[in-house]
Amino acid sequence: MKNTKQPVSYNEAGVDIQAGDTFVEEIVHLAESTNRMGAIGKLGGFGGLFDINKLEFEKPILVASTDGVGTKLLLAIEANKHESIGVDLVARCVNDLIVQGAEPLFFLDYYATGKLNNKVSKSIIKGIVDGCKQSNMALIGGETAEMPDVYTAGKYDLAGFSVGIVEQHKLITGSKIAEQDVIIGLHSSGLHSNGFSLVRKIIKETKKNGVKTPDIDELLVPTAIYVKPILALLKKFELKGMVHVTGGGITNNLPRILSPGLGATIELHKIHLPKIFKWIMKHGPVELPEMLRTFNCGIGMLLIIDPSSANAIQDELDKLNQEHVVIGRIKSNNKIEYLGTFSNL
Repeated sequence: MKNTKQPVSYNEAGVDIQAGDTFVEEIVHLAESTNRMGAIGKLGGFGGLFDINKLEFEKPILVASTDGVGTKLLLAIEANKHESIGVDLVARCVNDLIVQGAEPLFFLDYYATGKLNNKVSKSIIKGIVDGCKQSNMALIGGETAEMPDVYTAGKYDLAGFSVGIVEQHKLITGSKIAEQDVIIGLHSSGLHSNGFSLVRKIIKETKKNGVKTPDIDELLVPTAIYVKPILALLKKFELKGMVHVTGGGITNNLPRILSPGLGATIELHKIHLPKIFKWIMKHGPVELPEMLRTFNCGIGMLLIIDPSSANAIQDELDKLNQEHVVIGRIKSNNKIEYLGTFSNL
């Protein structure tokens, strides 16, 4: 029996292979601009290549991290502002590498959307490239996927994958942290990429009541990347522990690096709460304990150091133009205890 059906194609199913190939060709030069020692090959192969033999390490440990940007993506899509999201993606990954003392080496991204929009896609990649440059990390590969049955028009998702390297004896695990060690907080650039499901809920409710909401640019400020200042510190000082303050705030992230029996006292009055967090706290309303276990509240990274090196490290941070403040001490209290409240509340 003769088949009378018309032939169908992948394109008719909503996937344009040619558009994907063209997009890769157009971003090759962007990826190449992130090349660093060890990066070999070029974008578009079956796998990204990196030669660690070109690096001078005796007993190297590779550290890997993967993450996404969460529902902050939805605000970027609604505002049609996408470049900062690429920086967020890199930041989420490399800040997790650096807390273990690892120097970032290379990055890969996964970008999935319903229909490839070259203008949006290039904007996202430019942000990723910016983040890689801030981290001295090579963008060596990635994947772009069109999935019209999964993502509605204009929607997309991102994931990032990063690998870093550290000498075995310099790996930071938190095992050396002891009572009375000093905790220095590095200032965040804003919300970073955490708590946006709650933020969006509050914005939606306040709009109903005619309350002025934060400017979209304030909400989309990209996550701070702490790689360069911390690598500079590690060349001169021992850092006993570091904490990337992401979802869970200081409350849930600091204990991840502490040995059993150890805790900390955090002096909130040392911290100036940025206005975006004040707005959230007021208009949620969100109570203080919930703020502290949901948001970074102005502190994006914690450094845990021996008291004897505190002044020298602070002087070095000043030279590096990295805003910071001493916010607490390690205690044998097996909990995170907060003293007072933020200095500007």
